[in-house]
Amino acid sequence: MSNLQQKMHDILTGAFTPVYLEIINQSHLHAGHAGDDGSGESHFKITITAASFAGHSRVTCHRMVFDVLKVHLDTLPHAVSLTAHPPQDEKPG
Repeated sequence: MSNLQQKMHDILTGAFTPVYLEIINQSHLHAGHAGDDGSGESHFKITITAASFAGHSRVTCHRMVFDVLKVHLDTLPHAVSLTAHPPQDEKPG
């Protein structure tokens, strides 16, 4: 797990106590493209399921996540693909 990936994991776990949290570093898929700063920490996919999102729209849930990350990170990654929802919205795999 990259440093930024671990930091985001710790921040989101502390803020939302998720029942599910997956953070995938997809930076290698964007090497050489716009936004790739060469750090290997520019593009991430986050999936988070937490009771904190109950009763909120998808847009509000996304804002909640980004607001928490903005407070705790010096800069956000170039790109974050985000899925955030409450536990009852989980679909069986």
